[in-house]
Amino acid sequence: MKKVITYGSFDLFHKGHYRLLERAKALGDYLIVGVTTEHFDEQRGKLNLIDPILKRIENVKATGFADEIIVEDHVGQKVEDIQKYNVDVFTVGSDWTDKFDYLKEYCEVVYLPRTEGVSSTMLRAETYELVHMGIMGSGRIAGRFVGESRFVSGLTIDGVFNPHVESAQRFAEEYNLDFYTGDIEEFYSKINAVNVAAPHAFHYTYAKSALEHGLHVLCEKPLALTKGQAEELYALAREKKLVLMEAIKTAHVPGFLRLLSTVKSGTIGEVRDVEACFTRLTRDELRELTDMECGGSFTEFGSYALLPILKILGLDYDSVEFKMFLAENGVDVYTKAYFTYPKAIATAKTGLKVKSEGQLLISGTKGYILVPSPWWLTHEFEVCYENREQNQKISTRFLGGGLRYELSDFISTINGYGKSEYKLTAAESIALAELMEKFLAARKKLQEATKR
Repeated sequence: MKKVITYGSFDLFHKGHYRLLERAKALGDYLIVGVTTEHFDEQRGKLNLIDPILKRIENVKATGFADEIIVEDHVGQKVEDIQKYNVDVFTVGSDWTDKFDYLKEYCEVVYLPRTEGVSSTMLRAETYELVHMGIMGSGRIAGRFVGESRFVSGLTIDGVFNPHVESAQRFAEEYNLDFYTGDIEEFYSKINAVNVAAPHAFHYTYAKSALEHGLHVLCEKPLALTKGQAEELYALAREKKLVLMEAIKTAHVPGFLRLLSTVKSGTIGEVRDVEACFTRLTRDELRELTDMECGGSFTEFGSYALLPILKILGLDYDSVEFKMFLAENGVDVYTKAYFTYPKAIATAKTGLKVKSEGQLLISGTKGYILVPSPWWLTHEFEVCYENREQNQKISTRFLGGGLRYELSDFISTINGYGKSEYKLTAAESIALAELMEKFLAARKKLQEATKR
């Protein structure tokens, strides 16, 4: 008897799960299925589980493919199970290719490719919608997005759109997606949500188009480059009863949320100053430095640097002023935004050709909080006082590249069981767009002055 074993969460059971079990069964005579516990899934970075383990086990059992079902609850169990049950073949989906090659010492390892258009009868959770997402754009952020999506239950990344279809094809093949296309109508017809990961100039246009087609939208920052555009998008989303979210991952990171809670608790007294910095030395040929309309350090990193200022000090600033250095093509390579509030000041600085310490410093009347670089990932921060013996370091778990947190909140909001809007409100997103608009006006004025 040839024994096969596979593992998974099998949350919100859908056609991909059904097909995986069907094909796993075909690899041998006896199929063992390991269903992971909620605690183990959380330990390995899997977020957003909906179904309890008993329901997930029942869903696997109802397919009729599993000859035996076991529970996976700890690291290293796969090796133990393979030896315990005399397994001949270990198999999982191809999105995990190479990750389990270490098991080849114990048995054959098979990575099963995704299959498009399976029409099998499936079990589905009645209350929650499985989000079939497509990616608009095939650049660097899109690739990181696909990798992180594997850790969010209730979500599948099905395909990619790019008007340059050759680029879409390469991306789909590299990340094993079901389809690619340069036809936007075909793209919309196959999904129910989009991640807008195109260059900045296309964010507003693509987000509006997707909303008009009835799709939920997760749009990379900046959502829009003018206040009016952002207001229009949120109004359209409300009208269509769709979810629109600007993808600033820091807003959803547990450590950043804990930081905000610490500040709001009054631990360091009344906040008088916030200084946020995000710089990265960038090659000349990359989009950030060649896109003369929408490129530059502030459109690239400004959303991050502005986030803690607006979250801590609010949206009602008295004034904002921009100072910057420009490259020969007019793109800003280093920018500072200076804010004044009734009882506070703040600075956001960004750079592509100037390197600075990427920290976040929050100064209060009783003490200060220092978040070391890279603060936008917020692994830890230190609460500091006049008496250094009172200082306290606070650490919070950070999983992967951080994108899974915003994805998890996006999916939970679609399904109505999440209350994550406070992490980045529509008003805050609109305020960010207004600041981008003010910055671009200031940059244009400086460009014109430089030409004289």
